[in-house]
Amino acid sequence: MTDTRGQGPSYETYNGPRPGERAGAQQPSGPYHPPQAYGAQAPAAGAGGQNTGAVRRPRTGARTTPRTRKARLRVAKADPWSVMKVSFLLSIALGICTIVAASVLWMVMDAMGVFSTVGGTISEATGSNESNGFDLQSFLSLPRVLMFTSVIAVIDVVLMTALATLGAFIYNLSAGFVGGVELTLAEDE
Repeated sequence: MTDTRGQGPSYETYNGPRPGERAGAQQPSGPYHPPQAYGAQAPAAGAGGQNTGAVRRPRTGARTTPRTRKARLRVAKADPWSVMKVSFLLSIALGICTIVAASVLWMVMDAMGVFSTVGGTISEATGSNESNGFDLQSFLSLPRVLMFTSVIAVIDVVLMTALATLGAFIYNLSAGFVGGVELTLAEDE
């Protein structure tokens, strides 16, 4: 490794203050006053009472609303384990919502008499003199509908969890090539 800082002062021949020391060896006898960014106000000495010293005055046109801070972030990697856990919980919630929605929909349709009306029409169309035809009401009973919906919900939970985890693996591979998805986040005003 090459030192590119150039030749610095040698501390053997250097007579100035060393690092950590103050420039003046003599300390003032009075109290310490830190340096001021703006000098003290000088008495009015100019024509017409104008102050000739540098005085800081507040700006009247200053912006009073704070600026909104923004940050550009990049999603470089999605942890497959955490994606699997979150997608599993969300798919279970979706499965429960599906079962509840199917049962409510069945109860509403049964209360409206849809199954009896449509079932009567189907049994007349499929029936003959010896048989009554297809019985829609026994086929679409509430326990059978809930069992079918539960099977669909379980399959949906397994598929959604597997696909989300696979999606996390594929995202990590593609983010390695292109850098990931960039997001711009901003604070609320």
